[in-house]
Amino acid sequence: MQPAEAVDLAVATGAAAVVLVEGESDRGAVEATARRTGLDLVARRVLVVSMGGASGIAHFVGRLGPPGLGLPLAGLYDEAEIGYVRRGLERVGWFPRYRGSRQDLFEDGPARADLAARGFHACVTDLEDELIRALGVDAVLEVVRAEGEMARFETFAHQPDHRREPVEAQLHRFLGTRSGRKIYYPPRLLEALPTGAEPACLVGVLHSVLAEPG
Repeated sequence: MQPAEAVDLAVATGAAAVVLVEGESDRGAVEATARRTGLDLVARRVLVVSMGGASGIAHFVGRLGPPGLGLPLAGLYDEAEIGYVRRGLERVGWFPRYRGSRQDLFEDGPARADLAARGFHACVTDLEDELIRALGVDAVLEVVRAEGEMARFETFAHQPDHRREPVEAQLHRFLGTRSGRKIYYPPRLLEALPTGAEPACLVGVLHSVLAEPG
């Protein structure tokens, strides 16, 4: 979605707050987590916007938050994209300009904590990694089996490029090998989790966007 399209959608739906995410898989995971935890995003007028990557976040923040529509914002991002997120929030005056290097920012725990305090939560390393760790390898394999893809996964895992990798890495690559699978699996992996075991980044972004202003 383009920033202008997001603005039009926010106005048309009467959005009261927006969650910015990198892609459709993240959007599906946020919405699935809301359903699991009893949060009605439609009733709360919370719009989840897929930006098509983190590099353009400054444009979305500027159009949807201050100085644009002025809506409360929260966000979910992969930890490697922290530089884009930080700079996007700097542009609207939420942080002073960061003077260190990108690598320093990536390794700076307080910088990530500052972003989380503003409602922007990091997936470590990304959404798939968060879900695999939360669920555990055996349970993820059960989900793959239930979806009728165990034979495909085994074929993938035995390819020369992947056969020496840990199963966690094989699953991570398999879940991201095509866009349809990347979008399809996160809600199903979330459904397989025990209640209360949802990744902290997903729970955190919902708590942030639904928090009372001030």
